[in-house]
Amino acid sequence: MTRVALIAHDDEKPTMIDLVEEYEDVLATFDLVATGTTGQRITTETGLEVERKESGPVGGDTQIGAEVVEGEVDGVVFLQDPMTAQPHEPDIGALVRICDVHNVPLATCRPAGEYIIEGLARDAEATDQSA
Repeated sequence: MTRVALIAHDDEKPTMIDLVEEYEDVLATFDLVATGTTGQRITTETGLEVERKESGPVGGDTQIGAEVVEGEVDGVVFLQDPMTAQPHEPDIGALVRICDVHNVPLATCRPAGEYIIEGLARDAEATDQSA
């Protein structure tokens, strides 16, 4: 099953919820993992099942990075607030680097997140048809 990580900085959480609501039918077919507060908001506001890690500032980004290294994540949608410094910036940088090293697509804005979700859905559909 396709596994997608969903992460959003505080100012970007409403955008994440809008994205998830728009793609809810597709995301319902994926295995979802998210950092703590983002995952809680997604579950509360959409009813989708989400595996929640710790909050980003206390290690959630790193936990998701470990899953990327293990080959357990197919794509990451990380809606970042580019105008606000983050106290856990080294963790964010590490996650971005790990995604690059392991060729896992990572989106940092909504339009790129849409491309990742749509692309993974097409890949999953093609895999299902060839099976």
